[in-house]
Amino acid sequence: MSGLNTLLDALLAEREAGREAVLATVVKVEGSAYRRPGARMLVSRFGRPEGTISGGCLEAEVAKKAWWLTEAGPALRSYSTAEADDASEEALSFGLGCNGKVHVLFERLPAGPCALVDALLSVRDRQQPAAIATVIVSSGAAAPRLGERLCLMPGQEAAGELLRSVLVEQISADLQQTLLRGKSSRGLYPNGLGEVEVLLEYLPPVRRLVIFGAGHDAQPLVRMAKLLGWHVTVIDGRAHFARAERFAEADQVLVGDVEQPFDYHELVRGAAVAVMTHSLVQDAHWLKGVLHSEPCYVGQLGPRERTERLLAGIHEQLAKPQDELPGLECLHYPIGLDLGGDTPESVAMAVLAEIQAVLNGRNGGSLRFRSASIHDSDPVLKAGRDQTDVAAEGCRLVAVQR
Repeated sequence: MSGLNTLLDALLAEREAGREAVLATVVKVEGSAYRRPGARMLVSRFGRPEGTISGGCLEAEVAKKAWWLTEAGPALRSYSTAEADDASEEALSFGLGCNGKVHVLFERLPAGPCALVDALLSVRDRQQPAAIATVIVSSGAAAPRLGERLCLMPGQEAAGELLRSVLVEQISADLQQTLLRGKSSRGLYPNGLGEVEVLLEYLPPVRRLVIFGAGHDAQPLVRMAKLLGWHVTVIDGRAHFARAERFAEADQVLVGDVEQPFDYHELVRGAAVAVMTHSLVQDAHWLKGVLHSEPCYVGQLGPRERTERLLAGIHEQLAKPQDELPGLECLHYPIGLDLGGDTPESVAMAVLAEIQAVLNGRNGGSLRFRSASIHDSDPVLKAGRDQTDVAAEGCRLVAVQR
């Protein structure tokens, strides 16, 4: 979702002005590419583009051709990053030597409501996931058209043009699985003598970071997390620290009472948490509550011995001393990757780097020592395949990670 906020703000501005806009979306990647399927760029008729679909290599070409390409409806274009002599004839070559191909869907968005924009706004504003099926290749009798979609959000009915398709049941079932797995993939569906290829895209909710501690070292952590597009909450028991003017970029700043029972279970559930108040009393209170609240990551600032004393004290407060303390598998201490540096900014960078690595299932090591590809391969789901078989072989469908 990083960068989606500014793109959606620009799109809403175009909508309010009653103007169309062109959306360019990466729908398929072959080989090496900077961005993955789901990367988006908005091109307005008046104004600068918002968003990126590459590392800066394709944006100028996309902005120049977007309106011309969509005069007759949605269009799919391929861009090769291989050496010019190696580029395929059907792909526009940029000769970057990256040996990849990026397939981009161009479509004009109406000035009024549409299912895609509604889904993107819902993910941002409601902080709930969504799954979107988008036709990227289509052939065969009565085939759905390029760019037709089916959008699915938790607790809501599916919406989009694909509701009229004879493939709706198959695509809907795979879209439900996409939402449950939390991973994107591509689906291939036989359609008469032809075949329909669909991007089954998982749109995750905005990542949430809860920081317990409103000291000076929390300020750069808030700024850096907001650069990544995360939702950030700052909580501290000291009212003179937990002030909105000190954390202008935070989504919310709260004063918490350490004398009262922990009351942030819903806020912490599924979020990344950094405990960094520099106060033993506060850290003990917040860490205990956090570990009972099902976070996806917990980092405790301070030396290892200090955190182990905090944990020993929390264990003593358990109803049964032999009980396991929940949440320990998510606890990282001392917090952060070993990057060196002792300034608040360098600590913030180390903390965010560790959270990013943990949430993406990586170890945070140097890429020069990674034997596998930097990005996982683009998985393909063929219609009629047993989902249990897919899971049993290591679930190739998890490969497109957002």
